[in-house]
Amino acid sequence: MPHFVNGGASFRRAAALLLAAVLWSAPVSAFQEFDAGEFHAYVEQAVADWDATGLAVAVVRGQELLFARGYGVLELGKPDAVDPDTLFSVGSTTKAMTAATLGILVDEGKLAWDDPVRRHIPEFEVDDPWVSEAMTVRDLLTHRGGLPNTDLFWYGQDTDMDEMLSRLRHVEPAYSMRSGFIYQNVMYATAGEVVKRVSGMPWHDFVDSRIFDRLGMERTVALLALTRGRGNVASPHHVVDGETVVIENAPVDSVAAAGSVWSSVREMSLWLRMLLASGVAADGTRILSEAVVEEMFRPQALVDRAGFYPTQQLTKPKWVTYGLGWFQQDYDGEALDFHTGSIDGMVAIAGLIRDEGIGVYVLGNRDHVEVRHALMLRGLDSLLGKPFRDWSAELKEVYVGLAEAQEKTLAALQAARTEDSRSHLEPSAYAGTYRHEVGGEIVVRAGEEGIRLEYGPGLQGPLTHWSHETFRVAWDARWRGELLVTFDLDSAGNPAGLSLGETRFRRVAE
Repeated sequence: MPHFVNGGASFRRAAALLLAAVLWSAPVSAFQEFDAGEFHAYVEQAVADWDATGLAVAVVRGQELLFARGYGVLELGKPDAVDPDTLFSVGSTTKAMTAATLGILVDEGKLAWDDPVRRHIPEFEVDDPWVSEAMTVRDLLTHRGGLPNTDLFWYGQDTDMDEMLSRLRHVEPAYSMRSGFIYQNVMYATAGEVVKRVSGMPWHDFVDSRIFDRLGMERTVALLALTRGRGNVASPHHVVDGETVVIENAPVDSVAAAGSVWSSVREMSLWLRMLLASGVAADGTRILSEAVVEEMFRPQALVDRAGFYPTQQLTKPKWVTYGLGWFQQDYDGEALDFHTGSIDGMVAIAGLIRDEGIGVYVLGNRDHVEVRHALMLRGLDSLLGKPFRDWSAELKEVYVGLAEAQEKTLAALQAARTEDSRSHLEPSAYAGTYRHEVGGEIVVRAGEEGIRLEYGPGLQGPLTHWSHETFRVAWDARWRGELLVTFDLDSAGNPAGLSLGETRFRRVAE
């Protein structure tokens, strides 16, 4: 899309292009010869080894797209092949875009990174009054606001932003603000609300007009709803009972700024290349100031190793931090900025070594196929001229080991079950409505086939007795797994509440 229409503007465009060229005076080590054929063969083998349904990869250096290719199919049982223009959910790699939308408003002088959230959302409130006053825009983007995970607000639910803001005031802190790190999608959704309040347009419209349009990302859309009717869109897949099957997309649109964008590797390469050029697009258009880009990649919070990626077993970082929408670690003497995206049946990863002007982007359509990490690392190694290391084989061994450990945990849980116990009540006695001021509402219904639990439109399934007053719910959406639900009884022996995970819902009197 042209942005320069007169002589003076044309001169500025030429100057910007010259600036971009200067920016790409990257270190000599970044300009190793990239063997696209060798990398293609490696990706092809890795896709087969990990049984990835569909996958696409892009490799960039400076403003150059060195590699963009698709593998596998859009949907099992159908012939349409993945290509560099196939749309996938990019998941939480959206978060860096949300940081950028706020950065645009910072560049325009309409807000500051350290503005209190309440300056823009007056009704913003959490459990602690001091934190409510002190929470800043920067805190929203760095997972350090003191809150526990609150994905139960939106995952499988139909809550809107107003409802989520209302529930926040009841969320008890998990740690002192800025003293820890717990991943927080709802805070990113709140950051999107800041964009809306300051700019006067919804976050999804803002990111579309101020980033996608200006970068020429013509097929990229900011919401799952906007993929309907478009061609060349990947379907999500998951392994259920040992078989890879097509599943439903999990809507993220209610927390859009946390992870709702759909794009292709070709168009996401435009985004990566702009960041590598300190905010300048390929056509010379400045999208972000250099100061904003630097702030996005400045370490903001220390990341607890317990919550970091299993890849650390092999990469062995000495430090792990979080910027504004980017995880950060040292990698064989380089500073690596990266982020994954994961939502039911879809995966993504973006990786940059900014000092060398290089990046890799991977998208896939089978749940948690961690070959994405391997391809990012192998691509970066190739660009840096490092000796060959088979990241795919090594990481597969790591993740197989994790899966085996999980199986042992489930087997131990099964072994601890008191199988000959009985519940104290008839199944219909558990029927009713259960509420939690943070978690919302659960309904247990009784019917001819037993009792069912309904927790929003996406989390519903039958309850079968497990042990004593504990039942197992197997979600109708089988790929979402199972959970144990424990009812507690009052002094009269009637259900007074139920616990789903660590959250206790109180029974509401009819």
